[in-house]
Amino acid sequence: MDLDSAYFDFTARLKLLVSKHPGLVTMTLSNIFTMRLIGNKTHGDLAEIAISEFVNQYMYDFKSVHVGKDLYRAKSMEQDIQVTNEITKISFPISLKAYGDGPLQLSTDKNSKMFPRLKQEGDGIDDPQKVKALFECIEFADFGSINVLPLVYDEKNKKCNILVFDHRRARQAVTRIVQEKDGKGRKHPVYRFYDDAGDYVCEVRYGDAAANALQRGLWTNTKRGLKYFDSVTNGWITYEHNLVLVQLFSHALVASRAGHTAALDRLKDDIRALKQKEGLPTT
Repeated sequence: MDLDSAYFDFTARLKLLVSKHPGLVTMTLSNIFTMRLIGNKTHGDLAEIAISEFVNQYMYDFKSVHVGKDLYRAKSMEQDIQVTNEITKISFPISLKAYGDGPLQLSTDKNSKMFPRLKQEGDGIDDPQKVKALFECIEFADFGSINVLPLVYDEKNKKCNILVFDHRRARQAVTRIVQEKDGKGRKHPVYRFYDDAGDYVCEVRYGDAAANALQRGLWTNTKRGLKYFDSVTNGWITYEHNLVLVQLFSHALVASRAGHTAALDRLKDDIRALKQKEGLPTT
């Protein structure tokens, strides 16, 4: 099993777990998005820790390690957590994204290879065979290793969805690439990818290596490109804010390590109780 297959095996197993124990993922996502009450960016960082621990606690065939921000410059691939299949011993990186429903960045293309390569094609490619050849070139090698686990949310309606972009199916489906310059507030052109039905698949945005990461890279849209996503949560799920969690954080920040140790022991007991209730292994 290669890394790509290992990743999709993991997401399939996660989807199966969610279908059998929906309360666990609803609880976890509610806690994650509650963090937006603390700060608009807070939930994204804490989601990395939360999902990593979710894997360790509830997916007994897998283990996960959170990759710290201090290791960013040493990363060979974009990743936030490293997951290992305990049976096959294959490890693979996953990039966590917490985005609102709509535009979703799949890769920053930090070496700035894709857009310059597309510029060589002028206004785009209409020949499906040339599109296929493009995906085979070295500049697009990373397109086949997109291990992004997006936590997509609709804050107004308090609902969320874990959507996995199926880059294998997307790559096979693209038949046309078009350079488009229009767009609200857009200063630079993008190359948008379409399938044979004329439906949007994804896009490559402008930007060289020195540009802001949000100006460049591979993007898609969870609304326009939904047919190329698989919902791990089997659609949208509603969540509630956990105000007790906010109180817990505020008190923890002014409490001692001894208090933290006592609280952690109580939380571990609670997790064991949840596992017993759901019929999951407790060791």
